[in-house]
Amino acid sequence: MIHSRREFGKIALASLPVSKLLAQKVDGVQLGVCTYSFRTLPHARGGDAVDAVIQAMEDCGAKDCELFSPQLEPANPLMGGSRPPQSRANTGGPNSPEAKKAREELRQWRLNTPADHFHMVRKRFDDAGINIFAYTLNFRDDFTDEELEKCFEQTKALGARVIASSTQLTVAQRVAPFAEKHRQVVALHGHSKVGDPNEFSSPGTFEKALKMSDWFRINLDIGHFTAAGFDPVAYIEQQHDKITHLHIKDRKRNDGPNEPFGQGDTPIKQVLSLLAQKQYTIPAFIEYEYKGTGTPVEEVKKCLAYEEAALHKNV
Repeated sequence: MIHSRREFGKIALASLPVSKLLAQKVDGVQLGVCTYSFRTLPHARGGDAVDAVIQAMEDCGAKDCELFSPQLEPANPLMGGSRPPQSRANTGGPNSPEAKKAREELRQWRLNTPADHFHMVRKRFDDAGINIFAYTLNFRDDFTDEELEKCFEQTKALGARVIASSTQLTVAQRVAPFAEKHRQVVALHGHSKVGDPNEFSSPGTFEKALKMSDWFRINLDIGHFTAAGFDPVAYIEQQHDKITHLHIKDRKRNDGPNEPFGQGDTPIKQVLSLLAQKQYTIPAFIEYEYKGTGTPVEEVKKCLAYEEAALHKNV
């Protein structure tokens, strides 16, 4: 059983090579990027989007990431930027025959892809000096048990400390035994759907998940948490030992839209100041979702500059 951030840190770091312990820090705060921010980058023909993602990370000067699983899996027709423009088709929605076919093809890919594929992905990131802190796997109720098992095995092969998952409480119940078996930390990601009791959106829903498994933790998205009507600063102070990492974005309250950093209601500066003052070892990962005027790389650079300025008390 793991009960404290110190214990979690020992377990999470035990199997990592020295190269993966390097972190990009500003005033003691570990900054990084969710590669979901680069979701519009196309897959190479017949391959993945890993090289494009690594290049984007390098262009931003970022060294730590939460890796978005569709970027190393086969191109998904439901993700517009995940495959070359000339190969995109109108799928007719998630229940169309095309979407169902793509979902089954993804399942079979997960079931049949060897661990060496994930070892090689990790090597590509290691060679670029980029740390994969977490791996995004958004578990859904259509995952078979065999598919869940493979996802945990592949996360280990990838060398990620944490699985970050946007999922539901009923699905988390199914995931818990796999987290226990593999001794793998799973961090539940929340949104702002407070009207749906099955969605992670509030302190109460996170508390229910934490009771399911000692290997469950919280991936707090401070933008969604603010939009849902809660105070991320107070919550981080209360639950910092249960939070693996943060997603940093700016949203308006009352389920409002995403905004460029500094233009929404999310207390980004106060959160970063709290991490610095309290010396919480909670990485902060940018998740670019607002409608920017530049490329994803240009917008992520703006976000990183905002964070650095905030930590230096310049904004």
